[in-house]
This record gives sequence, C-alpha cells and structure tokens, in this order.
Amino acid sequence: MNTHTMCVQNLWSAMSCFTNLCLSERYQQFSRTDGADQMQGLACRHYFCLACWQRYLEWKIMEESQGDRIYCPSYGCNVLIEDESVFRVITNPNVRRRFQKLISNSFVMHNRSLTWCPGADCGYAARCLGPEEPRQINCTNCSESFCFACSQPWHDPVRCDQLKNWLKRVSDDSGTSNWIVANTKECPKCHATIEKSGGCNHMICRNVDCKFEFCWLCLDRWEPHGAGWYKCNRYNEDTAKKARDAQAQSRRNLDRYLFYFNRYFSHLQSLRFEARLYESVQEKMDAMQNSGTSWIDVKFIRKVVDVLCSCRRTLMYTYVFAFFLKKNNHSILFERNQSDLELSTEYLSGLLDRDLCTTSLNELKQKLQDKARYCASRRRVLLEHVDEGYKEGIWEPYDP
Repeated sequence: MNTHTMCVQNLWSAMSCFTNLCLSERYQQFSRTDGADQMQGLACRHYFCLACWQRYLEWKIMEESQGDRIYCPSYGCNVLIEDESVFRVITNPNVRRRFQKLISNSFVMHNRSLTWCPGADCGYAARCLGPEEPRQINCTNCSESFCFACSQPWHDPVRCDQLKNWLKRVSDDSGTSNWIVANTKECPKCHATIEKSGGCNHMICRNVDCKFEFCWLCLDRWEPHGAGWYKCNRYNEDTAKKARDAQAQSRRNLDRYLFYFNRYFSHLQSLRFEARLYESVQEKMDAMQNSGTSWIDVKFIRKVVDVLCSCRRTLMYTYVFAFFLKKNNHSILFERNQSDLELSTEYLSGLLDRDLCTTSLNELKQKLQDKARYCASRRRVLLEHVDEGYKEGIWEPYDP
C-alpha cells in the first residue's frame, strides 16, 4: 500500500477519509511500507496521510477562513490543531501567509488592549493600556491618526456613538428619507407613500390591494367631498394642523441636516485636497535645499501643513458635534470658537494654496508660522471648551 491508495486526489474523496473509523489496522499495514512517516496524528490518535492533512487544512484556511479554531478532521472529534502543527504540515507559502494573518487577526480581536490600524494596507496593531475610552493613536508605520475605541479616524470633538449615528445617517442617505417625508404623504388606509404629481387634490392610492380615494389636503375619504375637485370644504382644524405641523417639522429637519452635512462634506473635500499639499511642499523644500537653505530652515513648511490638516479635520467633526447639540448659551460660545477657527484655517489654506506657488518662501515664512500658531491655539481652545463641557455636563442633546 502507498500513501494514495487510501487518500485520493479530490477534496470530496479526501474528506471521506475523515471519519471516526479505527485506522489501527490500516496504519499497521501502512507502517510496513516506505510511506509510514507520511501518517500524521494528534493526541486523539486519529491518523491521516499527509496529503489529506494538507487538503483539509488548506480548505479550512483558504475557503472557510478558519485560523485558531481548526479541529481534528475525524468526525465528532473536538481536539484543536495547534498552530505549530499547521505550519509543520502546510508548505504552500500563500496558505501559510493566510493562516498567519488569520491567527494574528484573531489574537488582536480577542485582546481588548489591541486594535488594528485602519490605515490602508498598514497591517500594524496598536496597544493601548488603561480603560476603554476614546484615545488618539498615531501609527508609527503609516502615520494614520485614529481612535482606539472605534477605529475611525481621530474625530475629536465628536464622541464615538455620535459619529457612528452620523455615519449611518450619511450612508443611509437620511437626507433623501427626510425629503420623502417632507414632500409626500401616506395613504390613510394602507400607509403607502404617495407623491402629489398634479394639481388635483383627489388622490387614488396606487397600491393594487388598496385603491383608497382620499383628499390630499385633509387626508379624509374623498366621497364626502362631493364635486369639490379643487377645493377641500371638509376642513378639520385638528387633522389639518397635525398634517401641516408634521410636514413643516420634516422640512425643518431636512434643512437642518443639509446645513450641517454640506459644511461637514465641504471640509472633508478640503481635507482631501490639502493632503496633496505635502507633495508640492516637498518640491518647494527640495528646491530650497538645492539653493543652499538648510533642512532646519525649510522643515517648518511641513509642520504648517500638519497644522492645517489637523484644523481642517477638527472643523469637519465640529459640524457633526453641532448637529447633535441643542442651542443654549454654551453652544453659542462653541459656535464662536468654531467660526474663529474656520476663518483662520481658511486664511492659512489660502497662503499655502495660492501664495506658496507665487511668492518667495522666505517672504512667507513668518506669515505662515504666525498663522499656523494662531490656528493651533484656536483649535486647542475649541477642544478644551468642548472637553470641559463634557465633564460638566453642559452639552444638551438636540431633540427634533
């Protein structure tokens, strides 16, 4: 007997070897051949040929993405296969890399003090000791700045739960949902959404199982209206007021959402554009060094871009924070700080975007450094005010 009389080539047939049959007789026969060293077993004493082991493990790793929970292939056996045994059997480099990634990911996911860096193709994990709370992590590999608690890009001054809520609204296109509420009504009978496409107030529900006829203005049955096709003479104060109030509130909610979303998205776009400044700034720095300027005298430009991007990111998240914030005296002070930071950030952005390409860097140096320091200080003031508000409980949630 050789190794392949018992274990055939395709997976289905190979899986048929993984039964709870006693292999002692087969093993004794097998041990008398040249391939005895090809039989592998665990502490449970279930033995299989090396080819079957390899196919079984490759299937578990590549097809089922199993890493730390691979059991003995014998039916009903719950003995775990140790990592060392997997590496000893698997020779395919792609499978080995996949297995290493799976067990590393499992280790990080089950360790509360570890999390993966969300940077693109980074592959580094961060360790954070102490209580689980929002904490800024700066990856030493890709320089990504992210929140340890939720693995999102660092989002001060927004809390993790608020950011999660906001991102869900954006991904679900809640603005469109609010538009539907503001510009449509529900059929009073089946509650199907109906949009008024003409001037006539006589509505017929298009739901084939409903076909209810009603008045667009008062939402009552159309039959009592008689021939009043364009004028509702069945006015009911309570019903009409509720309908008007609900629609008006939907419009207000939509306008409010769009106000904060547009500003959030505008700063997000600006942040993406300004991230490209690093390339043009590097060209300027190289040109200055080639002309005899020392590295110490030119490296400040990169720091200015760092300040600009951090301020832009903070501004982006201030509009998320404000969306969930109820108006009061403290929110007015927050908006003043926000406005001051916004104006100074736009000024600094203009210096780098326009003047950097047209003006001597030596002339801009003092102006850039002064404005960057001011932006950094205004950002710090805003964040300290928000943090103080969290500690003192002065921020009231907006209730639409």
